[in-house]
Amino acid sequence: MDQNSLKRAAALAAIAYVRDDTIIGIGSGSTVNIFIAELAKISHRIKAAVSSSDASTALLQKANIEVMSLNDAGFISVYIDGADEITSHLAMIKGGGAALTREKIVAAASDKFVCIADNSKLVDLLGAFPLPVEVIPMARSYVARELVKLGGHPEWRMKDDKGVVTDNGNWILDVHGLSIVNPAELESTINQIAGVVTNGLFARRGADVALLASAGGVQTLTRA
Repeated sequence: MDQNSLKRAAALAAIAYVRDDTIIGIGSGSTVNIFIAELAKISHRIKAAVSSSDASTALLQKANIEVMSLNDAGFISVYIDGADEITSHLAMIKGGGAALTREKIVAAASDKFVCIADNSKLVDLLGAFPLPVEVIPMARSYVARELVKLGGHPEWRMKDDKGVVTDNGNWILDVHGLSIVNPAELESTINQIAGVVTNGLFARRGADVALLASAGGVQTLTRA
């Protein structure tokens, strides 16, 4: 199976976690885009969605799914999102699409977090994928120096010779060279650096369920 077929298999498996007459959280990324297309087929079953990115909001609206703000939503039954890396303990690195802050907020507000991905994202140790850190623009250089002290090699994420701007108006530092033995501890440490909005470690609020697609089917991992 090609990667798109694996992403589709994981996305389809996540439909089983959508509860009728509830508000659901939607992440961002290529696998989530496939999930949104499948969700559109059963949109009559849900009340609305809360989106973690402008791109996902546009897709949901195009599919005629009502998008609510988190402040108005109240209870979110399930949050569906992908991962750039995930361990068997369901800690993740996310943020390759620069939507990590809103993703982290919606995940925290949701009753259950279901991660959908192909099995190539399953790793023993986080850090081969560069860790995204969203920063207030004026703090970029200072935060980068502090990240070097933690053993990382931060790079300012660029596109078309300009810094990538998040939906929140901030910049992204991608931290290379980390071998993350204790993701929850590092998540907290980085978040304490002045000027950091948040980082792409999802360990303190990791996934509750991971649906990982391979040629042999979809493997379900659950948090202990």
